[in-house]
Amino acid sequence: MASPPKPTNLAIYDMDKTLTKAPTYTAFLMHVAMRRAPWRFISLPLVGLSLVAFLLGMIDRAQLKEWNHRLLIGHRLSQEKLSPLVRSFAERVMRSNIRPGTHAALARDREDGRMLVMATASYRFYAAAIGEKLGFDHVIGTNSVLGLDAQIHAKIDGENCYGPAKLRMIEAWLLEHNVVPGHVRFYSDHHSDQPAFDWSDEPIAVHPDPKLLAIAKQRGWRIEYWA
Repeated sequence: MASPPKPTNLAIYDMDKTLTKAPTYTAFLMHVAMRRAPWRFISLPLVGLSLVAFLLGMIDRAQLKEWNHRLLIGHRLSQEKLSPLVRSFAERVMRSNIRPGTHAALARDREDGRMLVMATASYRFYAAAIGEKLGFDHVIGTNSVLGLDAQIHAKIDGENCYGPAKLRMIEAWLLEHNVVPGHVRFYSDHHSDQPAFDWSDEPIAVHPDPKLLAIAKQRGWRIEYWA
């Protein structure tokens, strides 16, 4: 009879505005559009309208993401054509959009023997390339529908990895990979990650938004600024 897996100490990081100085999602769409089809920028007014629709509650965050993907990248794009754009975007992020303190935080957790996991609402197909360059062991992110023809579609596969869904996806990943969590550190800048903060053993608010800052102070969570 196989013995149960030993608990693994984890360090789980959000990406946008935690590891990075600025969000990556729109920047990625613009990066792809500029290099593949600059004519798609004529759809920017529609991108703006989709944001208004989201703010008015007419569409949810996942639909906003799908609409902007379709407008700036297209309904579908082959992995073969997308892969070099993902690589060049990851290189751009590493050059100019990583917080100075990110590398020190990751080194600290590696030295502690922790498994490094990224959990981000960004699309996994490009977040994974950034995670690889930063030395993450695993990346959990919003998945896109991948057709039988290896085309990535402007459609989310499953849940948008945001808010309570992020914690559900972390827990699903633990089960899928047979990882028993030991001590868990969780890092994020945003109050929407409160379910994962509450679940973790050691919540760390990084450059917190005002709502998260208030929660962190009230609960005595560690607050860090990585410049």
